[in-house]
Amino acid sequence: MNHIQNLILDMDGVLWHGDTPMPGLAEFFTRLRQLNIGFVLATNNASKTPAQYAAKLARFGVDVPESAILTSSEATAEFLRGEYDAGTAVFVVGGTGLQEAVEKRGFRRLSVEDVLAGETAAIVTVGFYQEATFPDFAAGTICINKGARFVGTNPDPTFPSEYGPLPGAGAFLALVETATGVTPTIIGKPGPLIFQDAMRRLGGTPENTAMVGDLLSTDIAGGIAAGIPTILVLSGITSREDLADSDIQPDYVFENITELANALR
Repeated sequence: MNHIQNLILDMDGVLWHGDTPMPGLAEFFTRLRQLNIGFVLATNNASKTPAQYAAKLARFGVDVPESAILTSSEATAEFLRGEYDAGTAVFVVGGTGLQEAVEKRGFRRLSVEDVLAGETAAIVTVGFYQEATFPDFAAGTICINKGARFVGTNPDPTFPSEYGPLPGAGAFLALVETATGVTPTIIGKPGPLIFQDAMRRLGGTPENTAMVGDLLSTDIAGGIAAGIPTILVLSGITSREDLADSDIQPDYVFENITELANALR
């Protein structure tokens, strides 16, 4: 692993479970800095802003700048800004991270009340949103049935928590897809946009950058598709039994970030 100079790190299931940090979290980042290994934290979770993630890490005793945090909400909003003009109406089913990312790029975000009053959006974007309600999904469905483009932040069916796997963005996308018959455009992992953005931020290349994640279908498959080495940690969704049964195989497997830190040289 001596060739690895940069890491793209997933967060949920790798660095923490819900509000519980992984054992050895602060020591892991100390190790990366001692070895001068660059890192970007790249998550499919679109519910929070980079500032909120930085604050969460600070509570865990880890100092990470916002510029080193890349969410699928940021990648989604960047994609939309490349396709649509500022001022375009967007209906968001998502948390603060996706809402702020869309507004920051000049889009006009419609409310449920706007949609029920007859306004329609050119785009409906859906991400992980713990506070989502039936009216949110209903308004999104109305807009899509009127012709709005359906865009999903990521396809994760679940997200890891201290209680085990819970419904993720992919589950929310499936709800809207079932209601509308429309398949969404997916932005996050395993698609290439987050990996490309992360490597730009790191100044890295596929030869010296590795992806660290806990989910075979997004983290590992996406890293393989991006042409970078992949590292699976078994502290999140994927078990050794899952790995043995899968066609998606990482380059390296570790129990957790502590074991990974000990292997870095």
